Amino acid sequence: MTNQNRVFNFSAGPSMLPLNVIEDAAANLADYEGCGQSVMEMSHRSKEFGKIIEDAEANLREIMNIPDNYKVMFLQGGGTLQFAMVPLNLLRASKKADYVVTGSWAKKAYKEAAKFGDIKVIASSEEDTFTYIPEITKEDIRPDADYVYVCYNNTIYGTHYPYIPDTGDIPLVADMSSCILSEEIDVSKFGLIFAGAQKNVGPAGMTIVIMREDLLGFAGDTVPTYLDYKTHAENDSMYNTPPCFAIYIAGEVFKNIKNMGGVGALNKVNVEKAGKLYDYIDASDFYQCPIREKDRSLMNVVFVTGDADLDKKFVAEAKAEGMVNLNGHRSIGGMRASIYNAMPMEGVNKLIEFMKKFEAENK
Repeated sequence: MTNQNRVFNFSAGPSMLPLNVIEDAAANLADYEGCGQSVMEMSHRSKEFGKIIEDAEANLREIMNIPDNYKVMFLQGGGTLQFAMVPLNLLRASKKADYVVTGSWAKKAYKEAAKFGDIKVIASSEEDTFTYIPEITKEDIRPDADYVYVCYNNTIYGTHYPYIPDTGDIPLVADMSSCILSEEIDVSKFGLIFAGAQKNVGPAGMTIVIMREDLLGFAGDTVPTYLDYKTHAENDSMYNTPPCFAIYIAGEVFKNIKNMGGVGALNKVNVEKAGKLYDYIDASDFYQCPIREKDRSLMNVVFVTGDADLDKKFVAEAKAEGMVNLNGHRSIGGMRASIYNAMPMEGVNKLIEFMKKFEAENK
């Protein structure tokens, strides 16, 4: 397949990767930097892989400005395993945690945590089909809660927190799977951040966990060794064989972000891409975006025509023109354009041109 055959992949994940990263990995696939073997084959205990994982962590720390008192871990099990690991490690005093439910993933995380302690939903936008982010204040949080949990960007519903909840001294936990590295974040405002890799970071199979050190070491005696963050923090993510190839690609993406001027530079492009798309949708009387304006995601733009059959036709015709995975999540239908970091402006421009054409032909 030549690069001319590549489509614009608007999938919510796994999603597009920077083409130069893919091509460089391809060139090094059978013989990584002259060592005579592929990263897929080399021992995770080798000098070569040791450098790959060390560089990946160092570059992630740099581009996210992660403070020294935070551990960075590259784990397996996806964001979904974190739904259990978080309560197993952070329910340490009152065994209470407060959750804000803003979509399917936050709801799943809440249900999982409820197996392990006294878990309370302190705010939810479910009654309005998750079309907005509820405002919460310190007064909404139980004073003895062990942590507060949010899903910072909601992939399915296209919402994003326009603010960082003020939780005082209570650690704030955030699932940033679909927005990590798309905007500058003050890591010190969070006790723990996690993110599945397959949206903005690399191939599926690796999950990033960024955790304040004073929160380590509270897993109970019955918690499996592998599910204790301390196990991974003390072993520099090498307690067992890590997802080596996924870590390698993630590391190349981190280098790429550095070369592009860092997360702030990417964010400017992301704001421009999303702005163009939302502006077109809002100006049209054919498409609608149901999300409250201030809570709209930069990464996942959801829209509908109001006619389910027309929506299906849109997705099929877009695919025929080289724009794939524009269907909304099966739970809500409609369309969703996931425009992560690696989606070029060219892809957004092509989508808008197609939307204009489709509107003219189907109005």
